[in-house]
Amino acid sequence: MRVDARRVPGFLRDPGACRVILLFGDDGGLIRERANGLVRQVAGSLDDPFRVADLDRDAAARLGAEAAALSLTGGRRAVRVRDVTDGALGAVKAVLAGRGEALVVLEGPGLPSRSKLRTALEAAPDGAAIGCYPEEGKALEATVRATLAEAGVTIEAEALVWLTAQLGADRALTRQELEKLALHAGSGGVVDLAAAMACIGDVAGLSLDDALFAATEGDVAGLDRALELALAGGQAASSALRAGLGHLQRLHRVRLAVADGARPEEAIRAARPPVFWQRQAAFTRALRLWPVAALEAALEGLNDAERGCRRTGAPAETICRNALMVVARRAAAARRARGSATPA
Repeated sequence: MRVDARRVPGFLRDPGACRVILLFGDDGGLIRERANGLVRQVAGSLDDPFRVADLDRDAAARLGAEAAALSLTGGRRAVRVRDVTDGALGAVKAVLAGRGEALVVLEGPGLPSRSKLRTALEAAPDGAAIGCYPEEGKALEATVRATLAEAGVTIEAEALVWLTAQLGADRALTRQELEKLALHAGSGGVVDLAAAMACIGDVAGLSLDDALFAATEGDVAGLDRALELALAGGQAASSALRAGLGHLQRLHRVRLAVADGARPEEAIRAARPPVFWQRQAAFTRALRLWPVAALEAALEGLNDAERGCRRTGAPAETICRNALMVVARRAAAARRARGSATPA
């Protein structure tokens, strides 16, 4: 079965008679969080040697035996397979055809949109496939508020807007950064924009921010290095493209304000989400390189790339790299035309 987004929380609390659950999508942190929750729900812990089997994708051949095994201490077993691919389809079908009672939890962050494994589990009466995608918009705002509220901390509206622009690509990273922010504020504290920027300005995903600023300044080599770090660190390609869209949209809004007569420094200070102070010089340099029409063309290109990640089945990282390189080369050409030096 395919679990509707509205039903996911309840289903994760009680998967019932479901025997195989696939967690797929762009948010690796959310996949791990949900897998941990399912294993704990069924086996009571993540590391009980009698009730939990933790396999990698190369051990998929053992899946049938592990799913059929009984716990020596009683209770239902959980079998977890990490980084699963469509190569496990035969083993999963054998589990579904068998009579084992264990819950099999499959983590598939790299599965393509047309995955045969996903299709098979959506069609199976005792299987399920659950998409795990980065939160954004109101859903991310709710997560930020709820996580801080658990620590007795509230947040001002401007800080919330800024935080939702920085976080969300990976659930684990988002929680880690919010916990750090809550500790900084203290129980009963209030998070304002200055506190948010001070605490979250050096998030682990900063290499993606480096990549986006390098792209809009025309620093092709800088983009290549920073994007490689971001992708190697677990940043999903589709999430990187969405972040790129947000970066260009903010640049576009500021460029329109300048075209309407605002001074560049005033337009940048008024930008929402705010431009982190350490990035304002880079943002100003990019602003000089991008007329409105060029930004609109770049936005269209990234939109097409983001859709391509979801629909074409082509390697998402390749699509992401190519799309951001187009942005960087366009900016580099504009910089050469202006006679500017390569940005530091």
